[in-house]
Amino acid sequence: MNEAYSIRRFAPEDAAQVLNIIHRALREVCSKSYPADIIAEVCDRFSIEQLHRQCMKYHMYVAESASGRLLGTGTIAPFRGSETESVLLTIYVLPDVIGRGVGSEIVRSLEKDAFFLRANRIEVPSAVNAVDFYRKMGYGFKGGREVIGDDGLVRLEKLR
Repeated sequence: MNEAYSIRRFAPEDAAQVLNIIHRALREVCSKSYPADIIAEVCDRFSIEQLHRQCMKYHMYVAESASGRLLGTGTIAPFRGSETESVLLTIYVLPDVIGRGVGSEIVRSLEKDAFFLRANRIEVPSAVNAVDFYRKMGYGFKGGREVIGDDGLVRLEKLR
C-alpha cells in the first residue's frame, strides 16, 4: 500500500476513524510490549468525546489518503500550560502503514505547528515500542537517560 496522503488538522467528524486508529495501534502494535490489562486501560481512556475535547484545547492532525481514509494521527499541546515547552501526544498510525513514512510526516507536521515553534523544549511520552522511531526523528532521552516511568512510558525530548 503506497497510497498518496496529506496531513491536515483534525476535524470533529474524524473522531470515529481516529478512535479506530488509536485502538488498532494499541491492540495490534503496543500489545507486543505491554500486558493486555494495560492496553485495555489505555483504550478505555480514549473516546469520541475525549477526542472532541482534545481538539478544542490542542492542535490535532490526521494523515488522510486521497480516498478519504485516515492513516494516522498526532497532537501537540503546551506542556503543562507552558509557553516555552510543548508535548507531542496521541501519535498513532494504522498498523498496516507502519514503516511507510506516515508517522514521520505526522511528526514533521507537528514540528511546523505554532506550539512547537514557540517551544524551547518538546517532550514525547513514548511507548517502549516507539522509542527507536522518536530517536530517529531527533528526540533524545529526557535527562540523557533511558528510563521507563511508573506509567510504562519513556520520556524523550528535543531541545531547540
